[in-house]
Amino acid sequence: MNQTLLVELLTEELPPKALAKLGEAFSAGMLSALKARNFVDADAGATSYATPRRLAVSITSVRAASPDRSIREKVLPVSVALDAQGNPTAPLQKKLAALASATGGKPIELAALERAQDGKTESFFHTYTAPGSSLVAGLQAALEETIGKLPIPKLMSYQRPDGTTVQFVRPVHKLMALHGASVVPITALGLQADRVTLGHRFLSRGDLRIADAESYAATLAEGKVIASFSVRKEKIRAALKEQAGDDSILMPEALLDEVTALVEWPAVYTCNFESQFLSVPQECLILTMQTNQKYFALTDKSGRLRSRFLIVSNIATDQPRHIIEGNERVVRPRLSDAKFFFEQDQKKRLEDRIPGLASVVYHNKLGTQGERSLRVRTLASLIALASGSDAHGEALAQRAASLAKTDLLTDMVGEFPELQGIMGTYYARHDGEPEEVALAISEHYQPRFAGDALPVTATGATVAMADKLEILVGIWGIGLQPTGDRDPFALRRHALGVLRMLIEKRLPLSLQQLLSDASQLFAGNANFKDPIADVTSFLHDRLRGLLRERGFQPNEIEAVVAQQPDRLDNIVERLEAVRAFAALPEAEALAAANKRITNILKKAEGQVGMVRPALLHEDAEKALNAGMARLAPQVEAAFVAGDFTGTLKALSVLRDDVDRFFNDVMVMAEDPALRANRIALLSALHGMMNRVADISRLAA
Repeated sequence: MNQTLLVELLTEELPPKALAKLGEAFSAGMLSALKARNFVDADAGATSYATPRRLAVSITSVRAASPDRSIREKVLPVSVALDAQGNPTAPLQKKLAALASATGGKPIELAALERAQDGKTESFFHTYTAPGSSLVAGLQAALEETIGKLPIPKLMSYQRPDGTTVQFVRPVHKLMALHGASVVPITALGLQADRVTLGHRFLSRGDLRIADAESYAATLAEGKVIASFSVRKEKIRAALKEQAGDDSILMPEALLDEVTALVEWPAVYTCNFESQFLSVPQECLILTMQTNQKYFALTDKSGRLRSRFLIVSNIATDQPRHIIEGNERVVRPRLSDAKFFFEQDQKKRLEDRIPGLASVVYHNKLGTQGERSLRVRTLASLIALASGSDAHGEALAQRAASLAKTDLLTDMVGEFPELQGIMGTYYARHDGEPEEVALAISEHYQPRFAGDALPVTATGATVAMADKLEILVGIWGIGLQPTGDRDPFALRRHALGVLRMLIEKRLPLSLQQLLSDASQLFAGNANFKDPIADVTSFLHDRLRGLLRERGFQPNEIEAVVAQQPDRLDNIVERLEAVRAFAALPEAEALAAANKRITNILKKAEGQVGMVRPALLHEDAEKALNAGMARLAPQVEAAFVAGDFTGTLKALSVLRDDVDRFFNDVMVMAEDPALRANRIALLSALHGMMNRVADISRLAA
């Protein structure tokens, strides 16, 4: 009979940051293992439960026994099974005896075997019915398999009361396994399955007996436990929003997940801290509340931090005064530390911290942060000039690059590394630095993650570009490029940051010049090998992915990226032009012709010269040459004006001339002079057609 199955491991407090993942893995693993053993249908679903003290899963419509299966097993090739006279060989007799033993002991006769083709070989096959297994055996195996595959951050070894040593993420105290209302007598981690669990550690008393698998969540709720991680999380989210009222609540999903993993019966309370702490940059206060205390900060409608904050407690009570006062008392020293760090840091200017960077190792093969700071400053100066900045803009970029890493030496960033750049901006303002320099200190880290904002100021973008190119080229140059899923220096993120700034900021910069300038920074470093070719390829690969995310098709992207564009400020316009050209009725024929021309030119490499009109004999080649001559000024003017769509669309008038040329003219003529002239004509046409993109990539 099919019934709901419930399996629970009752544990000591599980690691909160891993709980959601453990709960999902336990649920998915049990479902997959039971499907593999044919105890549930392919479309069966599971409900995951995860609290600080338990991992559980409920699976509907689980069979009490797996069905019998018909198995067709290859025995031996006929050439091995029979001798020359057609009699059974010793290997066949041995194989049949083994099969008989495995399938119940009944002798298997040769006549009972099926003789059939197995690829190019004729073989004997034995078909038999394998009886299904009981849920006890199947669940035992499924649970052991699932436990063995859980993504446990670190195993803990502990002893059971009988002295046996067990390993799991945390000690397990009870095991529950119910199929409907019946206990499934399995064992795991030194425990025998039962129907007993525990409710909330403080709000519930005694054991909870679960009548049947269907009543698991409801019975736990009576014991003040919300078993479902997702239900508990949404309850917390709603309660936080209600308590926040008209204020905005800072509610990162990671923090919400962690708090959900710390409570079984959540209650939200409002606390306060002294307003004197609001003189500290709010990022510091928010971070210390979120990181150290797991509290939720509130801001007013203008984004200013409030002295009111919210906590999520594991105890619901009508008299929460002691809980509130306890949390207010705990947070006060943390905020005092932040205030102290901030005040102490401001006693020393960022400029005075620059020499200290020489004592901070950046990488043992690339020197110190001081040396890196000089490289970034040099590169920022070159980028500023190449971007069209005047002397003042270049000076701002140099100043910002010099100060960009100095806040790494402050007490606040030492305590909260996540604030690097942010604190530098505050301290630069305190020191009286130009606002653009102050902003650039934080902006040069942008974009910090996928979808993050780009720097707003020109100085910030310049230093951000220099910083990312320096680490990209430097780390790659010492052989630490990304491999597979490993990218410890976040070079993929830095590459995307460079690409996004070039494209979205429309920076008129040569990619090859940027990489060359960055590579020159490491001249004389014996550990460094020029990585420009590899980094260029890496950037183009990232560019393809970035453009796909923006909705362009692979053939459109290849038409542009295959030309290895050196400037990216106009790449979107090029792609849009390719898309518009591809919609023209002439596009398919011209793309196919271009592909044909490309192949011809590859074979004639090194033989291409100038077109000599006197050698144009055929009417078709004369017409094509004349059409190209008429069109050239229009194509050139459109291209120079940045009208890439107009450049490509203008080519459509050549379709008939191109078709006629290939129909009437023998390109590879016997006369070397004629052949060379026709190849030269095709080369000129190829250049005209591919000014914007390689349209041969559009050919089917």
